[in-house]
Amino acid sequence: MTGRTAPSGAWRPPLSLDEYAERARTRLDPAVWDFIEGGAGDERTLTANRAAFDRVRLRPRVLTGAGEGDPSTTVLGRRWAAPVAVAPMAYHTLMHPDGETATARAAGAAGLPLVVSTFAGRSFAEIAAVAGSPLWLQVYCFRDRATTRRLVERAADAGFEALVLTADTPRLGRRLRDLRNDFRLPPHITPANLPADEADYSSPSEHGRTGLDPSLDWSVIAWLRSVSPLPVLVKGVMTAEDARCAIAAGADGIVVSNHGGRQLDGTAATLEVLPRIAAAVDGRCALLLDGGVRRGRDVLAALALGADAVLLGRPVLHGLAVAGADGAAGVLDLVLDELSEAMALTGTATAAGADAALLAGPEDTTAVRHRRSGAATTTGPEAAPLAGPEDTTAVRHHPPGATTTGPEAPPAAGPENTVPARHHPPGAAPWDDRRHPPESAARHDRPRPHEPAAEAAEAEATEAAETTGLRKEDLHRSVSDPVLDTMNFLNEITGRFPDVVSFAPGRPYEEFFDKDEILDHVRRYLDHLAAGGASDEAIRTALYQYGPTAGQIRGLISDSLRADEGIDAPPGAIVVTVGAQEGMLLALRALFAGPGDVLLVASPCYVGITGAASLLGVPVRPVEERADGLDVADVEAAVLAERARGRRPRAFYVVPDHSNPSGNTLSRRAREELLELAARHDLLILEDSPYRLVSPGAQLPTLKAMDRTRRVVHLGSYAKSVFPGARVGFVVADQPVRDPSGAESLLADELAKIKSMVTVNTPALSQAAVAGALLACGGRLTERNAVPAKHYGEALRVTLEQLDRHFPEDVRDRLGIGWNRPSGGFFLTVRVPFPADNAALLRSAEDHGVIWTPMAYFYPGPGGERSIRLSFSYLSTARIEDGIARFAAFLRAETERSGATGPTPGRDA
Repeated sequence: MTGRTAPSGAWRPPLSLDEYAERARTRLDPAVWDFIEGGAGDERTLTANRAAFDRVRLRPRVLTGAGEGDPSTTVLGRRWAAPVAVAPMAYHTLMHPDGETATARAAGAAGLPLVVSTFAGRSFAEIAAVAGSPLWLQVYCFRDRATTRRLVERAADAGFEALVLTADTPRLGRRLRDLRNDFRLPPHITPANLPADEADYSSPSEHGRTGLDPSLDWSVIAWLRSVSPLPVLVKGVMTAEDARCAIAAGADGIVVSNHGGRQLDGTAATLEVLPRIAAAVDGRCALLLDGGVRRGRDVLAALALGADAVLLGRPVLHGLAVAGADGAAGVLDLVLDELSEAMALTGTATAAGADAALLAGPEDTTAVRHRRSGAATTTGPEAAPLAGPEDTTAVRHHPPGATTTGPEAPPAAGPENTVPARHHPPGAAPWDDRRHPPESAARHDRPRPHEPAAEAAEAEATEAAETTGLRKEDLHRSVSDPVLDTMNFLNEITGRFPDVVSFAPGRPYEEFFDKDEILDHVRRYLDHLAAGGASDEAIRTALYQYGPTAGQIRGLISDSLRADEGIDAPPGAIVVTVGAQEGMLLALRALFAGPGDVLLVASPCYVGITGAASLLGVPVRPVEERADGLDVADVEAAVLAERARGRRPRAFYVVPDHSNPSGNTLSRRAREELLELAARHDLLILEDSPYRLVSPGAQLPTLKAMDRTRRVVHLGSYAKSVFPGARVGFVVADQPVRDPSGAESLLADELAKIKSMVTVNTPALSQAAVAGALLACGGRLTERNAVPAKHYGEALRVTLEQLDRHFPEDVRDRLGIGWNRPSGGFFLTVRVPFPADNAALLRSAEDHGVIWTPMAYFYPGPGGERSIRLSFSYLSTARIEDGIARFAAFLRAETERSGATGPTPGRDA
């Protein structure tokens, strides 16, 4: 293998993508090298793509406190490890016999998607079998639409998640290198997913001329939607006008691309046209870019100019040629390492935080400014991250849907220097900016023509904002967590449609609450204190003063846990908290001491724990549940994988009983295995089980009741078993803690120290109300909640019964719809054959009068895109019957709309 060797004789991998390219060139036949490297015509566009990135100047920032940057991003509802995907390229088998399977392994190891070419040299099934990250299909539309249909269907069957229509090839560009070489594919290189006997594929240019449909128009997007439920992206867009057309035609995403300089020579570089296209898109769909990306800082520059992510092309083939899957992985690792370095040195905490302020003007004196909530056009040197005198010309553009003819139409070609705002998460409803409904967005977020008076007013307003306001990127990165945006969107939908039937809130049924009962609870507790010998002064102090930080009703909680749950925890091992949420915050803050400590969570996961982890900067590793729930072997695999990365798995968060959101319950055997694993790997378990005491029937023992080695930190809450407004929870933390002198305390003592700096104490009145409820039932909340548990069990039974009635087994099998059957709790999971995203939720509310929660909200990583959480706890049986009827109508309409029938392709949970 070509390359330098280390002193030990071991092969030394290249240190840059250019080095990978040089080594690949020496290993490949010159004609093959020209086939992958060449461009159209004089290759001016090919050169321009890289030159555009070379002209970008980033602004380094120091002492920003940004910490270790998080490059992860979400595209089309899927979480990527970084805003990078592998671009579609034909015949990876020219580089290495493993071809696309090697590339899929490399992409999966990096956590990045792979866009598989129509002309892949390995079959979709082979690629999918080794893929560890999303697969998209790049679609060439053939004259014979049946061929294209079969191609799309095979990809969907293999679990591919999106279609990328290459729209810039009514014919292939004139590629002089291939013409000079009279390039032909070797006999053993063929497109594995196309009919072998229907065409001669040996000459790519000749087959492109005879096979591709040169008469495509925008109706092809509707046609693709008619044959597949998968999202459709349009690749090859180079103008704002075409971007608007793509959105109007229903595209879910746009790829700004000039085909790597291989089609029309003499066009602008993709980076040059990106800003105006981003302004036209204005966050209404996913926006990606390819062409010329060769370094991690190139990725950051593209994000700053408005892209959600980039596609990396030729360098991946170079890596493949050099060392197969290892070489391709090396290329991706290099880019991601350089991206992390660029983020750190520019003070960029998250990929979503990358904006035009990262880019320096020619004099490096003024930051490029822009609005996040809408596109801001800027003139002058601030608008010229790309060098060249023409870059300083202001460009007019129009709101989406506006015509672009007449004197204000943009020029046919040339630099497009409108600076975009960072835009809305892909997959959101077209108007969804998480803050304003459509009419508000129209008022505030549409770009205005640049007239002198308007520019002066805007400059004045901007200056005022700079002196009096805050920038989102200057705040902690947790406030930009996508979970916050998604939950805000759900709340906004609920507020806009107050008359719908809502299966979203996991709230207790309010008919069980008596407004006078709270007073009875408080009085009962006061009598209890008096009976115990407390003086009037002591009782007054207990109610009106802060009281002990760890709580003043710990003895009653201890008695209740022993009587009701079989948990033997002394009062000193308990901290009374402001709900379970504070307990999570305290436990994470105490246990996670360094950047190498990792929290494992069962996924899908209650968002409170991942939100607390984000707030504290604790890395989260999801352990995905299987169809029948959590497999402890998967937890152990995650522990070992994190240790292999040099990190310490510190704790594992799990809801073992009737989980929120999935509704699944751990078996007794799984609980025993989890405790054994915790002891074996020195792992703590954060147990959270708020639904067991309000669920019908006998319950399995808690993990804490089974805990003999103090591995379990038990997070408790009275939100469901007493009432949510009390906001009282507790942590059982009996783990011993030794200081350097050898003195020993309990973890609960350390949590109380942290709590003294957070909420000081849990309100005494709330504690009194909960204490009175515990006293009324002798600490046996199971008995107190017998009637509510019966109601929730009946609500679950009716929900399942109604789903069965509207979707008999043969119907749900035909439509690809299914659900689990929890034994209790407030939730169940419905699997659907279409994307259950915010756009679908909006249609459900508007057209059918029913609201639910997308399961993707609850996945710390990718997953849940085709699943729905239903909560039935808050509804009467009559409302459930009405709501499921509406929900069934929505499912049928959405299934018909997407054209999806049969088993759901790919992952559905």
